[in-house]
This record gives sequence, structure tokens and C-alpha cells, in this order.
Amino acid sequence: MPGMVSSPSAPVLFRAACPRCQARFELSAGSFRLAIGASPRTTFYSFTCPECGSAVRKPAGERIVELLTGGGVRTLRLHSTV
Repeated sequence: MPGMVSSPSAPVLFRAACPRCQARFELSAGSFRLAIGASPRTTFYSFTCPECGSAVRKPAGERIVELLTGGGVRTLRLHSTV
């Protein structure tokens, strides 16, 4: 689960971990993609592990969506609102 790390003059960084190589690191908002689907099962964030190069995709609950969008992560909406 990403957590935000920031200071008044520094860019927003998110803490993340790779499930494949177990590395822990900080990534900028530009390193993440957030997809918001019609259900919790289709809402996720993704990034590439800087250590092993694995594509990582993890579910994103409401709190994660709030943190990532608030930190400037690009968002793709997979459903339309009526």
C-alpha cells in the first residue's frame, strides 16, 4: 500500500513495495497509474518496480484512490458516470 511522503518544497513521493523481489522504495506520482473501475475489483494502481523491472498491479480501495489522486497520480476512469 502506498503512503505519501512530502515536505513543503519537495515533490510528492509514495512509498511502495514489490511483491516479486520484496524491495521497498519511494516513487513519484508520475511512476504510478491509477485505474478506477465500476467496482472495487476493477479499481487498481500500477507501477514498474525500479529494482527488478516487474510490472506491479495492486487493488486500490477508497483511501488509496484518495491518496494517489491527491498526490497527482494520473487517473484513468474505466466506467462512465451517469
